[in-house]
Amino acid sequence: MAIETSARIAFLKKIHLFHGLDDAEFVMLAEELHERTFAKGDVVFTQDGKADGFYLIYGGSVRIIRKQDKKETQLALLVKNDYFGEMALVANRKRSATVTALTDTTLLELSRADFDNLYKIAPHIKNNLSIAVQSRVLSRKLKFKWIRPDEVIYFLARKHPIVLWEKLILPILALLVPLGLFYAYFTIINFLIVLLAGIFSLLAIIGIMFWLWVDWGNDYYIVTNQRVVWLEKVVGIYDSRQESPLGTILSVGIEVNQLGKILDYGNVIVRTFVGKVPFNHVHHPNHAAKMIEEYWNRTKEHAAGLEKDAMKNAIRKRLGLPQPKSAQGFGEPAPLPKSDVKPPKPSAGMAAILKFLGAETIKLRYETGASVIYRKHWIVLVLQAWVSVAGVVGSLLLFIGRLIQLAFLPDAAFISLQGGGFSIDAWTLAFLIAFVPFAIWFGYELLDWSNDKFEVTSDQIIDIDRKPFGTESRNAAPLEGIMSTVYERKGLLGNIFNYGTVYITVGGSKLAFEDVMDPATVQSDIDRRRMERTAKKNEGAVAAERERMAEWLATYHIAAKDFRDEENKNKK
Repeated sequence: MAIETSARIAFLKKIHLFHGLDDAEFVMLAEELHERTFAKGDVVFTQDGKADGFYLIYGGSVRIIRKQDKKETQLALLVKNDYFGEMALVANRKRSATVTALTDTTLLELSRADFDNLYKIAPHIKNNLSIAVQSRVLSRKLKFKWIRPDEVIYFLARKHPIVLWEKLILPILALLVPLGLFYAYFTIINFLIVLLAGIFSLLAIIGIMFWLWVDWGNDYYIVTNQRVVWLEKVVGIYDSRQESPLGTILSVGIEVNQLGKILDYGNVIVRTFVGKVPFNHVHHPNHAAKMIEEYWNRTKEHAAGLEKDAMKNAIRKRLGLPQPKSAQGFGEPAPLPKSDVKPPKPSAGMAAILKFLGAETIKLRYETGASVIYRKHWIVLVLQAWVSVAGVVGSLLLFIGRLIQLAFLPDAAFISLQGGGFSIDAWTLAFLIAFVPFAIWFGYELLDWSNDKFEVTSDQIIDIDRKPFGTESRNAAPLEGIMSTVYERKGLLGNIFNYGTVYITVGGSKLAFEDVMDPATVQSDIDRRRMERTAKKNEGAVAAERERMAEWLATYHIAAKDFRDEENKNKK
């Protein structure tokens, strides 16, 4: 059954790409779209094929795969209201990937000729599309490791170049200093020190300018089909990721000054339950805001649609009606196969050593049942215990050195017999005695470091801080109570050794997983489990309420039928 023009227009108005079209342009575009259907597993187009159309997903889902060097890489899973095929049209090249239908899918296709014509009648569409293309190209280039397999990046931007130029003003003006020194050397003061000062200052200013450029390029603002993310990084000093799920968004606002209106940049403020995620100085702020609003609304609509389907099935069950065949609805990607890759098991010798040390004493991350446990990075242990380690190593080296020295002295020995008794070399004994307290000290520091644990279970997060032979503190919070998470890596050591702190906001308080290795992965672990826990808990509550409502509606339906039968019987 063909999709009516009015339905097509309603569909197009939900997509940020066509923001700014007037009613007449929407009608024209809707009539130019060609409806195409694909069964599960059908190929829409293949890699290196001719680019002859642009596609909008009206229903269903598709998988995009790129084959390179005999290896297949999944680029994206797209669902209802998404679009694809635009990159080859914009760049006027062949298809860069293969697109396959994951479910029975309905597409609306815009031919190349109509696509080009749309550019002519609505030039602002070109800007909207170029932003989307740039986002996809940049996301494929950067390949963020924390992106989930079922997650798609729709918007990815840096700060506007004007921010970089504002920071470069002083270094550019400072170039006058080395230029003045060079001028003085060649015309007035022919001293080598002047030339060296000019070269040094020039290199320093160029280095600062390069660092500012790299620093500007390390901040990213991201919108996916699941969350909004702000990545902030200062090279070698600071690294953080602030994010919020789309479902926690309360509002989206824009702040633009006069210069921003001229150069088309501004701030997009995403307000959530626990604060805001600022997209500062981004190019095309109106477009970015529209994208966030679109995916925010899609999240709400999808949740409402799933609830309606579940309610229908519950009522059918109460009335004894057959259930429809289970099928994935539009907008739901097919489940991804679970990875068969397992972490390598330690060798027998290593396992024995770990068991002797207390099984998990020196691991930074390990799993016990359904729980994941993290410890502080080993560099923290080094910084905390370096004095005791130096004492252990120093006294041990001195002890060994003294034994070697005694071996070459004919009249000396570590233990010598004298008059029916024995004596021990004083220096050797002193080094051995010095070794013992340092070893005990290091053992205490190791145990103290090992006792600080951060645990993520199936239903809560736990921060355990226990002093050897002393007090223990334990802070816990339910996963579903987590409102937001932020990780930070600070300082040169934090960036070199990849460790930092994950801050978890729970209600009005905060928990901190301090100095954990790879804080970005820890944050992802927490967020993933939080989402699973919240979804499971909400599903249980909603299911109970749904069953109660279904029972009332089924009772009403049966009672209404009985009342009608009784009324008809009385009429007779």
